Amino acid sequence: MLNFLKYVLATLLGLFIFFFIGILILFGIIASTASKGEIEIAENSVLELKLNKPIAERDPQGPFNELGFSFAGFSGTDGLDQIKASIRKAAKDDNIKGIFLNMTVVDAGMAKLEEIRNELIEFKKSGKFIVSYGDITSEKAYYLASVADKIYLNPMGTLEFNGISSEVFFFKGTLEKLDIKPQIFKVGEFKSAVEPFILEEMSEANRTQMTSFLNSINDFQLQNIAKARGKTYEELKNISENMLVHNAEDAKKFGLITDVAYYSDAIAYLKEQAGVEEKEKLGLVKLSEYKNAVLEEDEEDEGSSKNRIAIIYADGDIVDGEGKDDNVGSLRFADALRQARTDERIKAVVLRINSPGGSALASDVMWNEIQLTKKEKPVIASMSDVAASGGYYLAMGCDTIVAHPNTITGSIGVFGIVPNLQGFFNNKLGITVDRVTTGKYSDVPTVSRPMTDFEKQVVQREIDKIYEEFTRKAAEGRGMTQEQLKQFASGRVWSGIEAQKRNLVDVYGGMEKAIEIAAAKAGIADDYKLRELPRRKSFFEELFGDMGSQVRERAVKAELGELYPMYKMYKKVQSLQGIQARLPYEISIQ
Repeated sequence: MLNFLKYVLATLLGLFIFFFIGILILFGIIASTASKGEIEIAENSVLELKLNKPIAERDPQGPFNELGFSFAGFSGTDGLDQIKASIRKAAKDDNIKGIFLNMTVVDAGMAKLEEIRNELIEFKKSGKFIVSYGDITSEKAYYLASVADKIYLNPMGTLEFNGISSEVFFFKGTLEKLDIKPQIFKVGEFKSAVEPFILEEMSEANRTQMTSFLNSINDFQLQNIAKARGKTYEELKNISENMLVHNAEDAKKFGLITDVAYYSDAIAYLKEQAGVEEKEKLGLVKLSEYKNAVLEEDEEDEGSSKNRIAIIYADGDIVDGEGKDDNVGSLRFADALRQARTDERIKAVVLRINSPGGSALASDVMWNEIQLTKKEKPVIASMSDVAASGGYYLAMGCDTIVAHPNTITGSIGVFGIVPNLQGFFNNKLGITVDRVTTGKYSDVPTVSRPMTDFEKQVVQREIDKIYEEFTRKAAEGRGMTQEQLKQFASGRVWSGIEAQKRNLVDVYGGMEKAIEIAAAKAGIADDYKLRELPRRKSFFEELFGDMGSQVRERAVKAELGELYPMYKMYKKVQSLQGIQARLPYEISIQ
């Protein structure tokens, strides 16, 4: 009887899951079909940008992005490309009278913020208004809001304006308690990725580089805000360093905002500016809706050019093999480069790099494909938030490197870690290990015993060899001698400003600048279309593929809360297979 009930319940559960997934598929198909239709924009509307989702490089094609609701903690992401395209479209759209920045926290890196902010500045040249409102405004959200004509902050709200910081977690004490001994191999005084496992605080070299590039980024940000708000850099530096702003009244007193008022007050002002009667409803158009709107002039501008510029995205950790949508798999990336190289319609390539690095082998595989492609057509690197270590490995062989002043780059160095778990197995778990080998070193590498001096020398020689290759190829790509390049290597991290001064990047700018350079080098001026690679997954591939892992990731994040960064670090350590060319640490600018 119990077995019968068990099978009945299992059958009912299976039918329910099947029915539920069927409904989701149906909704997804409807939403996907609807998204391709023309969206009617009413007169005197305002484009509302909340930017409350993580901002990815590309607008995602996932089913839940189209459905517009959260499922199991998964609410999707916004694409930087579509945010910028929507702002540009709004500037030309007669039905859009202005932009409403309704923001609290913006989940994006500094370079992505820079590209959005620059688009907003360009938008203002159309003569249209930008209004910002926040109950609470984070440092990043304020950086965008600073370009607005009117900045509203809730009377009970707060504005974060106290500079930027980056924390590093150290696990030496944890490893000692577990009787785990990391065996470290690296090249470069500043290559501090291994420090969390062997130190309890930053080395002086690491502290020096972090202080340098964080101050560089912070100063750049303050200078831009000063220009937008009619302040001096010195004024803002004093406000920030001494944390003089605690609440809305403080923000108004020091001129960071224009109005201490409620959301309803901001809406009333928007109505006035848009020409909407007080008792009428203001037409606020969401980004998710507006990105599908098509202007008549856009249809006319389609053109018939057969020329293409390929944009190849390298977004995430660099890994061996095929990889996934949230990392850079060497096989998938190399295949995209081969497609671009052999397609006669593609006249130039832009590599959009947003990566802290990863596998040294995978980085070199992709670098080689870049060199082969460069022989056939121009290849331009466009650095996003981070293009460091393995990420820089991809950029260094390109014809031109374009970066933002607040891009994080460099970190030219190599490391490897082999944990010795013998004490953990023996003393903590009561596990002993015995072995039979056919040769003296047949069990290398192993984590169940300490490495001999000879084995350590072998690994270190390989690390040294890869570092020599890294710096030699970087020097060739940047037109320096290897000795000159090494002055800026040793694993040191630089801001885009610092890197440009040291000839590690060429010019400042975003994706559009890189595309402009690519078109000029290919001799095709404005006569081209863009093609994005690698191919994005279809609705069903998303639904039955990566969606499950994304849902799990969101659920874990919601459950762990503030402990989530430590979980991410644990997962990152699990993926450290082989010799790494990776940024020294996770950088989270608050």
